[in-house]
Amino acid sequence: MLACARIGAAFTVLPMPLPVEALAERVDDFRPKVLFTQDGAWRHGTIIPAKARADEALTAGHGVEHTVVVRRTGLDVAWYEGDRWLHDLVAQARPGAPAPEAPPADLPADCPVYAVNLANRRGRPVAVVHSAAPTLAVAVATHRHAFSPGGVFWLAGDISWLAAQVHGVFGPLAWGDTAVMFEGTLDVPSHHRLWDLVQRYGVATLMTTPSVLARVRGWSDAPPPAPARGALRRVIAISEPLDPGLRAWVESWVPSSGAAGIGDGWGQIELGGVVTVDRPADPDRMPDAGLVVVDEAGAAVPDGTAGELVLRRPWAGMLRAVEGAGAPDTNHHWQRPSVYSTGDRAVRRPDARLEFLGRIDAVINLSGQLVSLSEVRDVLLEHPFVADAEVVIRADAGAGRALIACVVPSAGTAPDAALAGELTDAVRDTLGGLARPRGVLFVERFGEELSAETRRRALTAVAGAVGAMGLTGPHPVTALWSHVLAAAGAGA
Repeated sequence: MLACARIGAAFTVLPMPLPVEALAERVDDFRPKVLFTQDGAWRHGTIIPAKARADEALTAGHGVEHTVVVRRTGLDVAWYEGDRWLHDLVAQARPGAPAPEAPPADLPADCPVYAVNLANRRGRPVAVVHSAAPTLAVAVATHRHAFSPGGVFWLAGDISWLAAQVHGVFGPLAWGDTAVMFEGTLDVPSHHRLWDLVQRYGVATLMTTPSVLARVRGWSDAPPPAPARGALRRVIAISEPLDPGLRAWVESWVPSSGAAGIGDGWGQIELGGVVTVDRPADPDRMPDAGLVVVDEAGAAVPDGTAGELVLRRPWAGMLRAVEGAGAPDTNHHWQRPSVYSTGDRAVRRPDARLEFLGRIDAVINLSGQLVSLSEVRDVLLEHPFVADAEVVIRADAGAGRALIACVVPSAGTAPDAALAGELTDAVRDTLGGLARPRGVLFVERFGEELSAETRRRALTAVAGAVGAMGLTGPHPVTALWSHVLAAAGAGA
């Protein structure tokens, strides 16, 4: 990332868990000249054959001229024309020979520096492009004024996540702070891994998602030890709503005075990262994007009334361009004159705090990756034993939020655990593990009495009432349409 930015080569970081088909689609969309990978990668204690998956994704031919491979695990890999070992490319010069100097490229401020994929729009890829100087401006301003008063900084998240790139690498390094980078997952080799790293490196600020914090809270065998609590001064939760119970749990072991405590941040990929934090480290210097909640006509609504969040002031991290076949679908950001429409629903509370209620469109952020509910639904509808389907979001004690597939089986099909497994596996194989529903709610039928939005709200309520065993156990529950109608009436 840093080397590409230094020479003016635009880059994109692809998520490791992507299925080969999705990986090939993104490579085809970005059209890189060079692909960096490694022989294998450690995940959950096992080796993922990263080079083999990259080779399979490139079989259709996407214009990649060279694949640069990092020797990481010692896994045997196939070798093709254009493949290069990284250690051969960066081998040191002969003893006594002068080291080559390569000054940074002289580039315009708006030179593209990286691209990030959004959730697909109606099956078509969309990528947001950001430029060099605005990216650095946002990284610098938010790191010191929103997140960290200084010290060791760790963003616990996948490097393919925009926040991990901008706020986990660029921001800390631009200020001269130490940034922690970690390979693997926080539950391997044990649930103590997070606290071991916080204590070992003296992490002062930890940034991650509420889903990760909720998972850590559920590890009763690994409570925060005193040495880790003594080092940690700030916890920043971003990308998903932070519920009051989870905030209270974090506040029980993080000091909450001055520039310490927990902060709840909001931002967007289109805006280059985090835009606001409810408890910024330096509120007097944190840039103000002019966040206002408006109704459909664009008029500001009073406190306590839900609406769409807009930006009324310029923001340095605004996207440079939108590329990909689905790009025309993103024009809703500029549907109102002189403001940027976020597509997020929010409400401003009497204490001036913004509470984010989710997306207006059917997109959800799970552990830093955008997942399109309509894309998940389309995969479910492709199954021959599915007559209709809907996808809803359900609160999950272990993961924060979870996708639930609400499925109407086709006539004569048994709504059993085998079918549920086939459906969730199909989503995982097509869209990746994060898009895989955590449970399936079979429904007798979908009637015509409810609008699509009311039906989704009612199905969400029914899924919440059924409980985890009815959605994931060996005997899935089948809800009657009358149950859905009753839930719609109760929520009216």
